[in-house]
Amino acid sequence: MSSTPTKTLSEARWRPSRLVRGSIAAHVAGAALFAARPSLWPWLIGGLVADHALLTASGLWPRSQLLGPNWVRLPQSATAQRNVAITIDDGPDPDVTPRLLDVLDRYGVRATFFCIGERVTAHPGLARDIVRRGHALENHSHRHLHRFSLLGPRAMAAEVSRAQLEIASVVDEAPRFFRAPAGLRNPFLDPILARLGLKLASWTRRGFDTVTDRPDAVCARLVRGLGAGDILLLHDGHAARTPNGVPVSVEVLPQLLEAVATARLTPVTLRATL
Repeated sequence: MSSTPTKTLSEARWRPSRLVRGSIAAHVAGAALFAARPSLWPWLIGGLVADHALLTASGLWPRSQLLGPNWVRLPQSATAQRNVAITIDDGPDPDVTPRLLDVLDRYGVRATFFCIGERVTAHPGLARDIVRRGHALENHSHRHLHRFSLLGPRAMAAEVSRAQLEIASVVDEAPRFFRAPAGLRNPFLDPILARLGLKLASWTRRGFDTVTDRPDAVCARLVRGLGAGDILLLHDGHAARTPNGVPVSVEVLPQLLEAVATARLTPVTLRATL
């Protein structure tokens, strides 16, 4: 294995989104206007509060592209080839992940696993097995904090970059995609991802398999309107269990892959479409 995984990370120039550029301009203009007309402070404060509310709402909408680029579907070239992406979050899990890998092997399908850094460190052999069996292992933060979207720039950068280094050191390959915990983020994330050469990915639809114990309901959410270009979300970590104690995602995945095959769609990893 490489002893210098940081060399696999590439930097890109950050280009603020229109919303972020507008927010920066509003703050600069507000400061200048306050200096010239202090009596307008109630209006200025109201405008800044509205601006921050919009930024916050944009970060709490997982599929939003207002804060920066966000893959909610595959690129047009992959869509034209009738590709879809199966993505699996929150692992690796020593109980669930091997079962999902066996199902994927049985169907000859490659998936994208968004893994938590500390879990990769805890289960390095399982992380390597994901890659050895032809799947992509991507960055899902170091600890999967529920308060990830409330972090400041330094703490958020530490969560992303630490997972990036941990994953690269274990599987000898740096992730190329990042998915925020629960898809929630704030304006600090986009420049961090640009600096690390990572692309943000969310999903087209999810089955809520961490909170629903009925595989049929989870599968129905995933296949409703299923089409080329879709990015579908399941979980190995934090997976809900059926009344019989089986991880819901383990029962859903074969049904989902059958539906994908019936629709004549081809599953690919996210990085295969770059």
